[in-house]
Amino acid sequence: MSTYQPQAFRMLPTAVKHLLIINVLVFIGTIALERKGFFGITNALALWSVQSGHFQLWQPLTYMFMHASIDHIFFNMFALWMFGCILENFWGTKRFLIYYLVCGLGAAAVNLLVAPGGPTVGASGAVYGILLAFGMMFPNEQIYLYFLLPIKAKWFVIGYAAIELFEGVFHSMDGIAHFAHLGGMLAGLLLILWWRKHPFRNY
Repeated sequence: MSTYQPQAFRMLPTAVKHLLIINVLVFIGTIALERKGFFGITNALALWSVQSGHFQLWQPLTYMFMHASIDHIFFNMFALWMFGCILENFWGTKRFLIYYLVCGLGAAAVNLLVAPGGPTVGASGAVYGILLAFGMMFPNEQIYLYFLLPIKAKWFVIGYAAIELFEGVFHSMDGIAHFAHLGGMLAGLLLILWWRKHPFRNY
């Protein structure tokens, strides 16, 4: 599978649209609540390690809708729209949403294994899973790195994974959850391989 039907393409399909809305609303709502004095909202919804004493069962889901800054949410949502729209049009809404959530949960699982404390926030793990899927579904599509340099999707994804692995090993204290990003990609890879062996027509 390496093509999609351009006549059926939607610029803002259902799942991507609602994920964008939810992330933006949570970001704005968190800022508003913190300005009202509810400073514990981030700690309650962000992902903490089990050892920290702040971990809650809902955090592996809620953390992926939280963001630390405008730059953080902008780049994650831009990538979600840019690559997610193509994948949702290609896969369908149900399959795409399952994939997105599995990648986010996979990123959380890896982060819980390697992160010393927390908190961790952001949709980056799920977004990196989307990048992985794009590279697998459309390996020879051209992506313009920094909007200038053309590179095939498969090399783009491999390059990003290599960078995250390097940064995770050698710059683990830079405040970025590099292994969570890799966890999202790993979860996405395993799910795609599972689907290829166990296809479901209702997706």
